[in-house]
Amino acid sequence: MTDRRLILLRHAKSGWPDGVPDRDRPLAPRGQKAAPKIGAFMAKEKLVPDLVLVSPARRTQETWNLIAPSLPKKRDKRDIEAIYEAPANRLLDVVRDTAETVRCLMLVGHNPGLQQLALALIGAGEADTIHRIGEKYPTAGLVELEFSLNLWSDLHAGMATLRRFVTPRSLD
Repeated sequence: MTDRRLILLRHAKSGWPDGVPDRDRPLAPRGQKAAPKIGAFMAKEKLVPDLVLVSPARRTQETWNLIAPSLPKKRDKRDIEAIYEAPANRLLDVVRDTAETVRCLMLVGHNPGLQQLALALIGAGEADTIHRIGEKYPTAGLVELEFSLNLWSDLHAGMATLRRFVTPRSLD
């Protein structure tokens, strides 16, 4: 068995400008401050994904673009339409389609899908933290999950160990 990690990151706080379609909503000033904080945390903790799959929505793209400079080297990043406002089952399909060479995968997407996916996958972890994820998965919230499995396609509900749940507020 191989240890694998899945990092689930909800986009940072976005704005709601009048007349702008949902897909084109930019980050709000609060989001522009939060995303680099998460990036610095990832670098400090050596949470460096091999592959980053990002929703094509503007707010997710901007979130990743503010995180990426903090990481030690250029990551393989792909824009994946299926992540845009996806339910948990579609996100799980995206994860299961990941190549076996990827040890650490990151999804940058939206709620409620990310929250539902995290809760479905978690089989072990600190009960209080799992409860906090269920209560609220805020913007720029990051969940790190760990699995022992050979192929991503073998991933099923309850297989993950929750390693951490980090929010911009928890880093202040």
